Amino acid sequence: MNKALSIFIGVLMSTTAFAQSDPNLGIIPAPVSITRANGNFVLDKTTILINQSIDGAKINDLLNAFIVTKAGFALREAKVAQPNQKSILLTSSGADKLPAEGYTIKVTPNQVVITGSGAGLFYAVQSVMQMMPAKVADKIPIPAVTINDYPRFSYRGTMLDVSRHFFPISFIKKYIDQLAYYKINTFHWHLTDDQGWRLEIKKYPKLTTVGAVRNGSIIGHYPGTGNYLTEVKGFYTQDEAKEIVKYAAERYITVIPEIELPGHASAAIAAYPALSAFPDRDTFVNEKTAWAGSRKGKQVQQTWGVFDDIFVPSENTFTVLNDILDEVIAIFPSKYIHIGGDEAPKTYWKESPFCQALMKEKGLKDEHELQSYFIQRIEKHVNGKGRSIIGWDEILEGGLAPNATVMSWRGEDGGIAAAQQNHDVIMTPGSMGLYIDHQQSDSPDEPVTIGGLAPYQKIYAYDPIPKVLTADQRKYIKGVQANMWTEYIKTTNKVENHAFPRLMALSEIAWSPVDRKDLKNFAEDRLPVHLARLDKMGVNFWVPTPIGQSEKVLNGGDFTIDLKVPVTGGKIYYSLDSSRPSENAFLYTSPIKVTVPKGEKRALRTIVIAPSGKRSVTTETILNNGAPEVKAEAKK
Repeated sequence: MNKALSIFIGVLMSTTAFAQSDPNLGIIPAPVSITRANGNFVLDKTTILINQSIDGAKINDLLNAFIVTKAGFALREAKVAQPNQKSILLTSSGADKLPAEGYTIKVTPNQVVITGSGAGLFYAVQSVMQMMPAKVADKIPIPAVTINDYPRFSYRGTMLDVSRHFFPISFIKKYIDQLAYYKINTFHWHLTDDQGWRLEIKKYPKLTTVGAVRNGSIIGHYPGTGNYLTEVKGFYTQDEAKEIVKYAAERYITVIPEIELPGHASAAIAAYPALSAFPDRDTFVNEKTAWAGSRKGKQVQQTWGVFDDIFVPSENTFTVLNDILDEVIAIFPSKYIHIGGDEAPKTYWKESPFCQALMKEKGLKDEHELQSYFIQRIEKHVNGKGRSIIGWDEILEGGLAPNATVMSWRGEDGGIAAAQQNHDVIMTPGSMGLYIDHQQSDSPDEPVTIGGLAPYQKIYAYDPIPKVLTADQRKYIKGVQANMWTEYIKTTNKVENHAFPRLMALSEIAWSPVDRKDLKNFAEDRLPVHLARLDKMGVNFWVPTPIGQSEKVLNGGDFTIDLKVPVTGGKIYYSLDSSRPSENAFLYTSPIKVTVPKGEKRALRTIVIAPSGKRSVTTETILNNGAPEVKAEAKK
């Protein structure tokens, strides 16, 4: 077994027995349909593995390697089963009649038949592995069942920003393994921004020798309370990027690169000042020089926010950007090339004689139309290479490029407008919880974040198809995505803390039909098992607070507090004496009965500790039996 496969198998290992009462068999995301039958298929050393799928050799190895890790033995491979011989069959027969990426699983007491092709077969095996309970005396009982499954959306994505903070190739692969396990099929790689250019471009080496190096970062929330005078640097060579593309493709994940334009361009302009629209009239000669030298000595931005730096829409700039995109397209075979298009201030364009003259020449009424002209020039080049552009919803302003797909992030309005114009849309509104750099609770224990509140429950509640769209317009909603910006995320551990369990919630709204969503089942039955798997593997995650604990004030005198542990194998500790709970506090083992005297109140504080020692934030519930309000002291 090769090293990459062994790493992936480690990712897939479950930690606890399958809950027979769980209607979804422990599978995330929930399948379209599950029909239970009587009996079990007992997987043991006599079971054989048969591959009759034209593209199933690697998947066959994946399943057998998992069984080795799970059961302690490998299955013998054969071409056919003998009479009454137990077998697991991988087949593509009939897969052509299934929806794209769809699969079926049929488990009887004598056979497991897994049907699919390509991604469908791969996803089927993920589901089989998730539904396998722990072994009992070298046997694994798999419940008899028929599963029919396929995705709701063709685009199921997540974005990782590596511009603000750089993360190594080894981590990117680890992250992709998790995406594959949850049937997320798109990795949007945000490679360039004001604070760093992270992809090698051979024709323009200064993009990385200059643009990939930042001399510091602000401390705390913008505008910050100082500066970490610590260099932040790093970039991916083209060979490394190709390695990631190949690694992801083997797991049926498409990598979409993002090259930001015309704004968020500070890192590129620091490397090549001639690209800037900075209005330095003393050095301006004509559009070919484009104020060359006006930004000499400029550094890559060390703080966060939106900056006036913007590309000048000159022929020189388009030549450079087209050259860059040609190298990007040669690395990434994705249908989409993401060109950003968001948060592009027009100040310098308004002050630029060249830009104003260009607008007059092209008959553009304002700078928004100038941005549309810019985007359409880029789109024409990308389309000429057989690809399509995708951009943030600001690309709607001034007129949408003819073939562009819109990523709606400022609420749903941009996506609705694009769909009404018959353009494809990816829904990713931060207002609906899909900005997973936001906080996961209101607890003061949360690490520093950009702000906002996006618990996994908020993501789970979101339906990516706006109800205002007509039936015909809804077909333009191609999928949903969660975004992780990393201004305040410096480490790989913090990336994982922000990602999980929220990406599990994303996977279910991206894959499962609306009528199959069940937050109680997700949070109480399936999620605890999956978080325990991450815990055992050494993947970091946000440890949920106790299931059943209210953060609202509870009024009364007698209380029974009934809680559930949100991570299988974890423990809940609590205090009632205003102290901060830890292992030294009370261990929760059964419902707590609390009596609060009349006129008083108590603070129930809890913490969850996972088997590895990972901890939740502290959660507080006030139990109030008519205690008088404490009035704030009047200001003198």
